[in-house]
This record gives sequence, structure tokens and C-alpha cells, in this order.
Amino acid sequence: MRTTGLAELRREFQKRGWDRKATGRIVGELLLNLALALGGIYIFASCSGLLLRACGMILSTAGSMGVATNTHTSSHYATSDKRWFNEFLTFFGYPVFVGMSACYWWHQHVVIHHPAPNVVGVDDDADLAPWFARTKDEVQQSTGFARFYYEKLQFFVFPFAVGFIGFNMQKAGWIRLIKTLRHNPRLGKRPWIDLGAMILHYILWIIVPMIYFTPAPVIGLYLLRTYLMGYALFAVLAPGHFPAEAVCRSKSSRDDDYLLLQTAATVNFRTGAMGRLMCSGLEYQIEHHLFPNISHVYYPKMADLIQKFCRENGLPYRCYAWDTVVWKCLLMLRSPSPVQAAVERLPSLAVAGGVAPPELARNTTYAEDTPE
Repeated sequence: MRTTGLAELRREFQKRGWDRKATGRIVGELLLNLALALGGIYIFASCSGLLLRACGMILSTAGSMGVATNTHTSSHYATSDKRWFNEFLTFFGYPVFVGMSACYWWHQHVVIHHPAPNVVGVDDDADLAPWFARTKDEVQQSTGFARFYYEKLQFFVFPFAVGFIGFNMQKAGWIRLIKTLRHNPRLGKRPWIDLGAMILHYILWIIVPMIYFTPAPVIGLYLLRTYLMGYALFAVLAPGHFPAEAVCRSKSSRDDDYLLLQTAATVNFRTGAMGRLMCSGLEYQIEHHLFPNISHVYYPKMADLIQKFCRENGLPYRCYAWDTVVWKCLLMLRSPSPVQAAVERLPSLAVAGGVAPPELARNTTYAEDTPE
């Protein structure tokens, strides 16, 4: 059985020491990304040449994205054995540094996305409506100008709209956090910590700089930084689940084989040294979805064994060059993906159904609350 094979694979990882948290290296990568992000802003603010300022913003955007992806590891409690340290880094990286609610991320990504990647109507990460149609069903259900827009225009509009992803995630985080505080005030201290960290974000990035500079350049830099982060977010997050090769599924596929659900909806991509620093393991999406609590620094070592496991158990394992898979993500808007009723019915992926193994049990439900 595949579940037995996965348990054996985990034991092999433990034997090789890959279950140990690589705290020192991950924190070191975080500090390097912070230096790049803040150093790029310094170059932008202190240099007068257009080329140098552009290079400064590119460097800062890459570093900021690296902070966000490094924080992603902490949000899965994979940075340290100390729970409080993982949460501290999550609050620092998301609400304080990039202005996105940590509670929103825990709910949206850890609780909802991981057990249901690309499940239409469940995984909001797969939903671009109403601005863009990702699936053929959305196109077919539209009428009038919306139908014309989805079929003819969205492919050309999307590259300009990508920059607003960062603003949209900030807005969604605020909405989620405010609803939590209004309707579940006794949920715990984390939403209140999150609120304080979100407020601190604006104090550090807008109010404090205004002590030394006039409001216009401070606000302008903040808006530019957030807009460029949208492109970085798309380049890093979309390749794992947006290409046509990553299957979109309807809610009826909940009872499919859990491992098949994860691997059919997920693809990997290859990067260079700078890309690896910027992605913090997110280029190894299959490894991450099967073992989300293992530190991302081990994913390159795990890849060969996981690819062999997938091959021996009839599971898809796809990996593309980074530029190729980003282009595939854009092509998805020209030819939206079909929605599969159940993954095991796909001729190229036909296997028997099954259940989630114990080590993945925490990711097998469609829970509505953030993990405690």
C-alpha cells in the first residue's frame, strides 16, 4: 500500500536526520533575505540614477519575497522544535514585515489549502473570480461581456493585474482578522497579537519614515513595494498549482486517494541559487505537500526518494524549468482548466482509492478554524 510506503519513507528521512529542524540555517536565510530587502530599499532611497534605483527595488522585492517564503516554513512549525519561536517568526514575517495577517495565512493556507489543493469551492487560492476565470466551468457559466472578457481579454489583462495580489492578500487578511475578533473574541490571544503586529507594520513602514521624509515618497515607496511583491508572489506561489498539469477538482473528489489528490494538483519547478533563497523550498511543492512539517532545507535531498516513491506507486511527479512553468500559468488564462469530478477517473492517473496515512492526518479535514 502507498500509505505503508510513505510511512517507510518517513522512517528513512528520520534515519538520515532530515526530521530535525534546521533552525540555524533557516534563521540565517531569513537574516540574509532581510538584508537584501532592506539593503535594496536603501539603494532605492539613496541613489539618484534610474538604473540603480530599479536594481534596488528588484533586490528588495526578491529579499522581501524570501522573508515571506521563509516565514511560510515557520507557519508550518518547521523552523524550530519550539512552538513559540515558530509563531514569533510567523508574526514577524507576515503581519509585521509584509502586512498580511498571520491568522488569515494559518487558516487559508495551512487549514484549507493543504488538505484541498485546487479543490474548486474549497481552496480559495484556486479561485480568481470574478476578475479572472481559471476553470472552463467558470467561463461556460458566464454570459454577455463577462463571457467575452474571459475568452478574449483576461489573458492580456492579467499581467498588469498581478501586482495587486499583495494588496488583495492584505485586504483579505484584514477582513478575516476583523471577523474573527468580532465574532470569536474568546478564540485566544493569537488574533490580538496578530492585530498588534498588523498595526506595527504600518507604524514601521509608514509613520516612522514620515518623521524623516515627506508623506508622498513614503507612501509612494510603500505602494510600489507592495505592487512589486504581487509579481514575486505570483512567480513563486502560482507555479505549484496553476499550470494546466495541476488538476482542478470538484468537491466530490474529497474521498479520493489523499496522496493522489496532493500530487495530481501539484508540480515542482527548478531554480538557481538565488531562486532557492527566494523560494525557501516552495519550488519543491510536492515534497512540501507530502511532508509539510519538515524543514525546507531538506527538500532537495528528499526529492529523489519521493520521485521514486511516486513512480513506484502510480503517483504523478512533474517538474519544470521556472520560466516554463510561469508561462504555463499564464497560458491557463487563455485555456482555462477543466474541473475533474474525481482524480482516480483520469486515464493517465488511474489508481485505486485510499485514505490519508496517520502522518498526514492533520491535513485531511476541511476545518474552518486556524490550528491551535
